[in-house]
Amino acid sequence: MMAEPWQALQLLLAILLTLMALPYQARKKTFLSVREVTAVENHAKDSLQWITDQYNKESDDKYRFRIFRVLKVQRQITDHLEYHLNVEMQRTTCQKPETTNCVPQEGELHKQVNCFFSVFAVPWFEQYKILNKSCSSD
Repeated sequence: MMAEPWQALQLLLAILLTLMALPYQARKKTFLSVREVTAVENHAKDSLQWITDQYNKESDDKYRFRIFRVLKVQRQITDHLEYHLNVEMQRTTCQKPETTNCVPQEGELHKQVNCFFSVFAVPWFEQYKILNKSCSSD
């Protein structure tokens, strides 16, 4: 538990150093780190929750969708923090805005979408932005 604040501080320091160096790099994107992380990592978990909320806000479907399987999470540190998220989402039995006890729809109302999201994230300020989104239905 004690390592998490230290990791957040390290990440913040890396981003700040990169931002300070930007004027000298003629705005070229410099990759400091790209690696696969787990879905339970704090900032990845926050990003997954945020994309679920955004997906449901933008969807015309009267039912909520929920992530049922995280296929891959990649964290990229450049001049900012990005998460590249591959997820499997399914339509639930909950109608919007309900969020509790949402289980997957069955039968003819069953719908699954596989999505890739690229998300700009500044989690310590709770700021997110979708940079790229691609979803396909079964």
